[in-house]
Amino acid sequence: MKTNRHLKILEIIEKKDIETQEELCACLNEEGVKTTQATVSRDIRELKLTKVSTPGGKQKYTQLREEKAIMIDKFHRIFKEGVVRLDTAQNILVIKTVSGMAMAVAAALDEMGWPQIVGSIAGDDTIMCAVKTNEDAQDLLRQLNRVIKEG
Repeated sequence: MKTNRHLKILEIIEKKDIETQEELCACLNEEGVKTTQATVSRDIRELKLTKVSTPGGKQKYTQLREEKAIMIDKFHRIFKEGVVRLDTAQNILVIKTVSGMAMAVAAALDEMGWPQIVGSIAGDDTIMCAVKTNEDAQDLLRQLNRVIKEG
């Protein structure tokens, strides 16, 4: 339900210049997505929407895709530059980093949003990631090695 509402919000702000939360709420209700202004407010925060000026001098909600792409590139660079070695121990992903980089690499890893990761703990040069299953850990290991190789 929430995912559908988020998708509908993104669709609406692509088609229309939505200036207020109330206006967005009304559009959602017109589209058959019954919601409240308080829920729309939370959705705006979760989707990281922002307002930009339109040529007519008004403002509208938009999603900053370019900024997100830039940030993902930054997180990949931090990960690539900080990681020394990756390994698994069943469903635990062990990431060895340059000394003092574990916290930064763990934060970048969190921001990359890998759904297989349940949680992470970072020390000075090691990160332990609890992964949902042994198979997920192996798949994640392959994907992260690709991030390191591709840059």
